[in-house]
Amino acid sequence: MRRNTFNIFVGLALIIFGLAACKDSKPKKFRADTISSGAISFASDNSFAPIIDEEVEMFNNDHPKAKLTAIYTNEQDAVKMLMEEKIFLAITSRQYTKNEFNTLKNLGYKSMKSAPIAYDGLALIINRSNPDTCITVKDIARILRGEAKKWSDIYPGSKQGDIEVVFDHPKSSTVRYCQDSILGGKPINSPNIQAVEKSAEVINYVESTKNAIGIIGSNWLNDKRDTTNVTFKKNIRVMSVSRMETATPENSYKPYQYYIYDDSYPLIRTIYCLLNDSYRGLPFGFSNYIASPKGQLIIYHSSILPAYGNMTTRSVIVK
Repeated sequence: MRRNTFNIFVGLALIIFGLAACKDSKPKKFRADTISSGAISFASDNSFAPIIDEEVEMFNNDHPKAKLTAIYTNEQDAVKMLMEEKIFLAITSRQYTKNEFNTLKNLGYKSMKSAPIAYDGLALIINRSNPDTCITVKDIARILRGEAKKWSDIYPGSKQGDIEVVFDHPKSSTVRYCQDSILGGKPINSPNIQAVEKSAEVINYVESTKNAIGIIGSNWLNDKRDTTNVTFKKNIRVMSVSRMETATPENSYKPYQYYIYDDSYPLIRTIYCLLNDSYRGLPFGFSNYIASPKGQLIIYHSSILPAYGNMTTRSVIVK
């Protein structure tokens, strides 16, 4: 399914989150922040840290009276903090569940919002010594279910040994995506699972472990020196993924921005802003900023795909 696109315009962010007056019946705690000033913290799944860091930096530069602090954690804890009113904004790869939405509604809130801000690919990374760089979604599922324990189970003749699967955190959005979207809601049963604390540690682990396969958000892979977004970090390999029964270079794709856009890459997820800011202060302002033309342009210049914008593609012949 092709990502929906449409023209960006100045009032976009205000429409997405809704500036129409809507008073909550729940009493508001005193806060000194406004839509563009004050100091607040918000939470984000660690797998989105590179792009969120850029958004925070630009927002703080544009609003010198504002001080945003990102708490990078796993997705479960980020949502938990939101539900407990420790924060009023969480960046996740899912929307509110029906139970979460109803819980907040029963507490008297009326301002809960979950809006998409970007799309990224779940990237599979391997050691540079591993020559096997194409894989099917079916074989990824076999690895996660524990049916394929050795690289030779997928690539006959491989001498890479046991497959070590490395996640950024046991409760991260990448783990949930694998369980929900690849395994159909079933648990991960691979006997060789490693869970570190951050995405950067996954990259370091794979770089030093020849038989490892790491699973991280694709925004961690972009080489900032390349404005075309087709160069990944050179200390690891990024696998090409196929929906077909057998993976070949012709039917397999890497999580490049264009292949996310045209849905060629199979492992795509949506990044959301979950907002519960009845005060309509700085969390509300930052959410609008990310969805605004300037915030979406920051995402566009990364390796992931903005949720809003007019994407133009051209065919070229390379000789």
